[in-house]
This record gives sequence, C-alpha cells and structure tokens, in this order.
Amino acid sequence: MPSNHTIRRLPLSMMLFTALGFIVATSISNAEEPDLEKAQSVFDLKMESDYSDSGADNCLRCHDTDSDYPATKIFFTAHGNQNDKNSPMAQFQCESCHGPAGEHSVRRVPKGEEREAMIDFTHQNMPVVEMNKICSSCHQNSDDHFSGSSHEIMNVACTDCHKVHDSEHGVLKKQNQIEICGTCHIEQKLSSNKFSSHPLDFQGQMGCVDCHSPHATDNDHQLAQESVNDTCFSCHAEKRGPFVWEHEPATDNCANCHSSHGSNHADMLVQKAPFLCQNCHSSQGHPAIAYDRPGINNRSESMLLGRSCMNCHGQIHGSNHPSGSTLQR
Repeated sequence: MPSNHTIRRLPLSMMLFTALGFIVATSISNAEEPDLEKAQSVFDLKMESDYSDSGADNCLRCHDTDSDYPATKIFFTAHGNQNDKNSPMAQFQCESCHGPAGEHSVRRVPKGEEREAMIDFTHQNMPVVEMNKICSSCHQNSDDHFSGSSHEIMNVACTDCHKVHDSEHGVLKKQNQIEICGTCHIEQKLSSNKFSSHPLDFQGQMGCVDCHSPHATDNDHQLAQESVNDTCFSCHAEKRGPFVWEHEPATDNCANCHSSHGSNHADMLVQKAPFLCQNCHSSQGHPAIAYDRPGINNRSESMLLGRSCMNCHGQIHGSNHPSGSTLQR
C-alpha cells in the first residue's frame, strides 16, 4: 500500500481534463436530461474540492477489506501499479478517477448531514456518458471502436462490465463472461445451456471475447474476425479449405447450418438431419422419401439412424478426393 505523501494540486482548469477526464456534456441527449442536473451538481462539487494530503492512505482508512465498499484489491490490478506512470495510482491515486476527496474524507460527519459525494460510477450518481469519459481519458487507442458502438448507444457503462478494484470478478476473466454478458444478452446465455454448445462454462476454456469484440468492430455482430466463417475458422481450421469439391452452404456461412450459441441438436445444428439437408436437397429419387411415414423401414432406416445423411456423405464441409463430388470421400 502507498505511503503517506503530499499530493500536488492542479489548477481547476487542468483538473477538468487530467484528474477527472470530464468534458462538459453539451451533447447529452434529451433522454439523459434528468441525470444531467445531478451530474452537474457532482461535477461542480468536485471542482470546488481539494485533493487530500495523504492520497490512498486516507481512503483506505474506511475502504479496507472489512468495508461495505472495499478497495484494497486494486493493488493487484494494473490500476493500482505505482510503478507504471500511466496508472491512476501513480498519479492522483484514488482521486484520479473518483475526483478530489474534499470533505468526503473527514473523520466525522455532523449528525443529520451526508458525507460529501464522490464520483462513484453508479448509474444513480452520474450519467453513463460522463462515467465513460473518465475511463476514456486514459483508455484511448486507434483500435477502440467503442465510440458510436451499439454498447455506447445502449448506455452501457465501462463499470457495468469491468470491476476496476478486483480483476478476478470482472469481464477480463473468461469464466465470468457468460454471466456478465448474459446480464443483457439473455437469449445467448440461455442457449449456452442447450444440449450442444461451446465450452463457455468450463474454467475459462472459452469466452465471449473469443468470437466477439465487446468494444465493437466494423464487422457484423461485433465479430472479432471479418466474417462468421473467419471467426469459426480461428478454432475449426480443418473446415477452412479451399476444397476441390466445396459444399456451398459451408463456404457461404457456417451459420446456415450451425447455431453458434447453442442448439438442442448434435453439432450445434440449427435443425435435425435429414430435415436440415432437405431444406436445399430434394428427396426425389433418393432413399430419403419415406421420412414422413410412421415407423422405420428398410429403405429409410439408413437415413434416419446414426448420422443420417452423413452416414454416407461424411465430408460435409468439403472434399479433396478425386471422386468426392458427392462429399462421400
């Protein structure tokens, strides 16, 4: 933990950009007007407050491990690294993000009065757009597409996903992603519990970020790769090809046949074979003509049992065999 020392104070004009990362919100939408007044009051309050003389030591008198709002685990994260000149702890410590302590850090508050407010990164305390500006005052790079993304448009705060004081419980851990992302993406979370799904609940073997970029990309569905197929091929490289004999649906889009978030059919198929195959392939003149009749007969059993059509057409994603035009070899 940091030792006691005097924090140098910035002029209020510099504090506006350096300590708080604020820009006066002149472009906030009308939907956020009720929050703007509260945000401005906290902003004005912090503009008039002073930094504490003892930095984080002052904060940790109350925000220790036994507190309702513990903060000590921040020293095990990048934000708490005093040896990194770009980290908050190497600058104004806790006040780099939460604003000058002012009267908030006084030991006793007169009866009937409330302790001076701090920027606490809750939706009740500040509008999301202002909270995110504090984070983006440091976290800005050319690859960040968050500005204008669907997450920003939907008023998602950085702190809705990231636990700044404790990285073990934040979205950076893959095993936490299905729960955190699933808070909003409920349908996808429920699909992961179906009979066939990706290993999202197995000790961090796979996470949502293996396929999606949460800060957004220029690709559909915020995919990490340029297309659905490129995303799938990053793990399923054997399906990439090119093949001498290609299967057009597989070449076009893996999602034509597979449900990426989970399915109650084997291999995450969107529909059970042979019905999936017959969406494109006519059963006329093929052993697949008796599927709508009750029972199983000699003509149809080979196409209904086991892997259905793939009992014969095993190279369903493509074949390089000279005689593989029917994807059997």
